Amino acid sequence: MSDDLASPEKLHGNAAYGALLAEIRDGHLSPGDRLRETELAKRFGVSRTPVREAIRQLETDGLVAHLPRIGATVRKLDYSEIMELYEMRCVLECTAARMAARSASSVEITELTAISDEISKVGKGTDAARLNRQFHRALLEAAKNRFLIKSMLSLQKAMLILGRTTLADEERYESAIVEHNAILDALVARDGDAAEAAMQIHITAGQRARIRVLRAELEDTEFL
Repeated sequence: MSDDLASPEKLHGNAAYGALLAEIRDGHLSPGDRLRETELAKRFGVSRTPVREAIRQLETDGLVAHLPRIGATVRKLDYSEIMELYEMRCVLECTAARMAARSASSVEITELTAISDEISKVGKGTDAARLNRQFHRALLEAAKNRFLIKSMLSLQKAMLILGRTTLADEERYESAIVEHNAILDALVARDGDAAEAAMQIHITAGQRARIRVLRAELEDTEFL
């Protein structure tokens, strides 16, 4: 077989890996949930082998942990890890916003505006979260720095296990729209300082919303 052709097992493994990532990203698998090979294989329509390989890859990515007497589970980030994650996200995305103010084409800014407008129409929840990811990815691409993109994509994978989207909260959803518009205004003005400052406000607000979610979850656990 040519080296350019992947085996069926490899293709199935890639599909299972992608399906698991999507389930984590979309909240169908939450932090702490068990990953049962038989159940997942049935759901994805593959054998257990590619599912097992996908779980191993997710463990390498840092998204899955093996717990004693439980097995493979979606990792839960602790408070300090969440703070560190947002700190690095702020560094990278603020830099991306500054670079995009300089490098984004008019077509890219128009596309970012269209995504932001769509977010304002779909309402809070998973659709808004999906479009929000598109907005941030498009802004990252507009920065036109391959090394920055590579660093951010690695970070985004870790962000998949933060838990449910903060855009499920009406107040956070509405605030995020205002924050996106501030970033867009800075891009249109080609003002790198303003773009960086607007992105910092946006990421910091998201961090505060995430802390509120974390505290609420801890309070619920205490009363179980």
